[in-house]
Amino acid sequence: MAFQREKPVKIGVKAPFPGFVAPALATAVDTVPKGTRWIHEIKFDGYRVQVHLRDATVKVFTRRGNDWTKRFRKIAHDAWHVNAGSAIIDGEIVVPAADGTTDFSVLQNEMKGKSNKIVLVAFDLLYRNGYDLRRLPLVQRKALLKKMIDGTDVQFSDSFEIDGRDMYAHACKVGLEGVVSKVRDSGYFSGRGNNWVKATCAQRETLTIAGFALDGSDWDGLYLGRRKGSDLLYAGKVDHGFDKKSAADLRKRLTPLIRKTQPYTRKIAHQAIWVRAGAAGGDRVSRARCAIHSSRASERIFDGRLRSLVAVGAETARQPADHPGRHSSRRDLVAAAGPARSHEGQRSGAQDCRSR
Repeated sequence: MAFQREKPVKIGVKAPFPGFVAPALATAVDTVPKGTRWIHEIKFDGYRVQVHLRDATVKVFTRRGNDWTKRFRKIAHDAWHVNAGSAIIDGEIVVPAADGTTDFSVLQNEMKGKSNKIVLVAFDLLYRNGYDLRRLPLVQRKALLKKMIDGTDVQFSDSFEIDGRDMYAHACKVGLEGVVSKVRDSGYFSGRGNNWVKATCAQRETLTIAGFALDGSDWDGLYLGRRKGSDLLYAGKVDHGFDKKSAADLRKRLTPLIRKTQPYTRKIAHQAIWVRAGAAGGDRVSRARCAIHSSRASERIFDGRLRSLVAVGAETARQPADHPGRHSSRRDLVAAAGPARSHEGQRSGAQDCRSR
């Protein structure tokens, strides 16, 4: 009887390196799906990136395809040690806290320095060693990814095969960003679809800065507005999410924009130092990103104002449009808000990628 060799396990489709791949995006849902069809991952609050290993070089791209390798040198250095000749990794750059949470505002502040605390959390593998893996089932891609990055400083985003709603409740309880649920046997498809869905614990909204408040000479928060056509309507005041450094930086950048009168279309009975809302130019701040600390998205005061705001970031008027899920990149501004809330990395010279 002739000896029969085992057929090799299918590892994708042989293909040339595709270059940047438009990322798969999760659709927002109110309820986490349940059933064995789904696996669940922690939702991180960071920068979505795509890491390319090719020809002894590592590059780090934003979700819109811009090369930010120079900005994320440590990530390029960490990825240099991945066990692959060529690969495309999908992941998120974060600054992990001791309690396991991540916070975008902490990432912003970290990027003002040497960025030696940032890490890449990898959650998908699109290409490896001459093979396109996008048509493989998700669980198989993740298994290959986990093995490939083992022993490196690149972290793996584990999937949990448990009741998604229980995981969501626990994630919100311990202060995580939320949960991303994915169809376990799905392929990787660019753009927003229903194979990936996300449920966020703290709702986020970007609002226009109308002014700031002082308690004596001390920082006392921002007054915010929401645009409705040509009108600017009062949306609330944010008191939390600032430390001394970020408050001083924000005050300095708002000072050139001071005006005498309120920018709101309908005046409010508050005293503040008002600014030209949405003014452009240089490092001037125009909008603030806030977490809405409410158990329900509908919990708003009748006139559109929001309760329990916590600042988690801000925008300047000039932005390269790269932050994940939004249309502008946030400047480094606000410190930790709390859980409630061009250069290439050469593989032949990895020290060039180290940001230390």
